[in-house]
Amino acid sequence: MSDLDRQIEQLTRCEPISEEQVKRLCMKAREILIEEGNVQVVDAPVTICGDIHGQFFDLMELFKMGGFCPDTNYLFMGDFVDRGFYSVETFLLLLALKVRYPERITLIRGNHESRQITQVYGFYDECQRKYGSSNVWRWCCEVFDYLALGAVVDGRVFCVHGGLSPNLQGIDQIRAIDRKQEVPHDGPMCDLLWSDPDDIQGWGLSPRGAGFLFGADITKTFAHNNAIDLIARAHQLAMEGFKLMFDQTIVTVWSAPNYCYRCGNVASILELDEHLAQEYKVFSHATVGAVVSFNSVVRFSMTRLSRGIRHRRQTPAFHFTFISSPFISFKFHFGPSKFLDPFMVLGGG
Repeated sequence: MSDLDRQIEQLTRCEPISEEQVKRLCMKAREILIEEGNVQVVDAPVTICGDIHGQFFDLMELFKMGGFCPDTNYLFMGDFVDRGFYSVETFLLLLALKVRYPERITLIRGNHESRQITQVYGFYDECQRKYGSSNVWRWCCEVFDYLALGAVVDGRVFCVHGGLSPNLQGIDQIRAIDRKQEVPHDGPMCDLLWSDPDDIQGWGLSPRGAGFLFGADITKTFAHNNAIDLIARAHQLAMEGFKLMFDQTIVTVWSAPNYCYRCGNVASILELDEHLAQEYKVFSHATVGAVVSFNSVVRFSMTRLSRGIRHRRQTPAFHFTFISSPFISFKFHFGPSKFLDPFMVLGGG
């Protein structure tokens, strides 16, 4: 077994690797990421994932349902860190998988992959607490600067963390951005990581204080001009795990169940098969996790209760099968999916 395989095994147990191992891992990751473009080309089949936010045990639930890398080809749309209790282990595991299987996992940048944001929302403090210095945080931030800004699956599905920009009409313009920098406060790179779709016409000011709101007309024009069938993005909490909008031209995929350990939402992943047919798999939070008391992280174990919800795209309704046991299943259907976004402020989502 190689050193990297041992590190992956260790991180999978939610055990941090040494500071020197982190340094070498980040150096190797930068060597791989610098060869990737701003918009990564990804082949289907692929499983697309939204925000994780340091919820390590929920990431394990995601892998349990979707398959572990390299058996499954993954695309993660950013926001690996902050808010959750295990941002270090979460990001380093995904980074180690990227180094070990560079063609089987794609990592794109979210608005939380930022020096400024991580100093406010938890990742910086977690690195200080677990390693006794800011070195690990600094090395990870250097990796953030090399992450791609988006991806295109088989030329037909555009993936981005946040959304669109009034300064970008085509995907080729994204390829021309100098991405190897801290996330700017405004401009096209900022917009890709911060913007949100909304029920408006044209462009609107974002209540987040960064990026823009954009409507169905903007979305459909961008999709048409770039021969895109679907825009997949993350960045906003969807209580039912995902939300399709604008005649199913854009979908928000959210992969952090029971967000911040209190929101009560389910999460989802989007599986695209070799023909780009969409299947949304919805899952609940892990019942092995962590609680925080007076700024201390306390682990506890509980009996696992495994459940899954499978969804296949249909028109016009969305039918789910809720599997409560290996032997009994119940079918029911939901109305329109809703967003719950109590964090619609700078840094939220």
